[in-house]
Amino acid sequence: MVDPLDRPSAVVELDAVVPLEFNGRRIDWVATQLFEKQQGDGGPVVSRSELTRWVREGLLTVDGRVVKPKTTAAAGQRIRLRAERLPRFDWGAAEDLAFRVVYEDPHIVVVDKPAGLVVHPGAGNPRGTLVNGLLRHRPALAALPRAGLVQRLDKDTSGLMVVGANESSLKSLVADMQARRIERSYLAIVEGVVEADRRIDLAIGRDRRNRLRQSVRPDGRAAVTHVVVKGRFAAHTLVEARLETGRTHQIRVHMATVGHPLVGDTRYGARRIVPPGGTEAVNEVVRRFPRQALHACRLALPHPASSERMTFESELPEDMQCLLQALEAR
Repeated sequence: MVDPLDRPSAVVELDAVVPLEFNGRRIDWVATQLFEKQQGDGGPVVSRSELTRWVREGLLTVDGRVVKPKTTAAAGQRIRLRAERLPRFDWGAAEDLAFRVVYEDPHIVVVDKPAGLVVHPGAGNPRGTLVNGLLRHRPALAALPRAGLVQRLDKDTSGLMVVGANESSLKSLVADMQARRIERSYLAIVEGVVEADRRIDLAIGRDRRNRLRQSVRPDGRAAVTHVVVKGRFAAHTLVEARLETGRTHQIRVHMATVGHPLVGDTRYGARRIVPPGGTEAVNEVVRRFPRQALHACRLALPHPASSERMTFESELPEDMQCLLQALEAR
């Protein structure tokens, strides 16, 4: 296995002309807008944070002159950026972690993430994340934004995720995700009896009172979830939720808003209700379920190289199977 630090760094070169509609705007904002759009026209995949950092480091020129981020742009000016992209993480950040690789080829990696595994490093989780495990499994991912991640799952949500294994594949998958050509379905066990299948169309944004939560807001981003009932119990329901959009905590927020929070999801109002007349053993299984009962069970996407439609499925993890068995036993 090759250490990614032994590879030469990738050089990113971006070039664009300021259009008339961007005249008078800050050059850092203009660069972000133009170069992100350029990705879809064959340019390299770069993140907004990378662009911002490179502009602040003086790597952006306007008509050959280095400028500050707050410089005002004029229509017709040529802006260029040349930067050296170092591997995102050093070899010390690669770790041997437990997750199942469902499928892989030179273009994509599909993994089945276990509950409890954080997806990427961040505040409070500098190591031990899925990204760290992916870098151990395939070191070349270190050169890609977010190690090739196209989507994310909450720490306590289990299931399928796709990773772009090279720059071209990542760009293609991001475009497919934005165009809603990637289908994602989840199984969830919710509190209460859901009467019928439904389409939930409620915009979502950050909760104004608690930044760790999302909430339904009229000024939020459009969010649509299709809910299909798969099984009913005395006080709970097994549903399949298909995402039409992919907002943070979307299924959790939508189900809680319509009165059916996910079992174990105390952040969004789960009451740990138990089946009427249930045995103490059944009640304990329900009360003590340690996470939101949510599993990404199906993923369908066009292969970035061949365009062949590929479908992947994942069975419910053991903890959710045990929860269902307890509800059925009642």
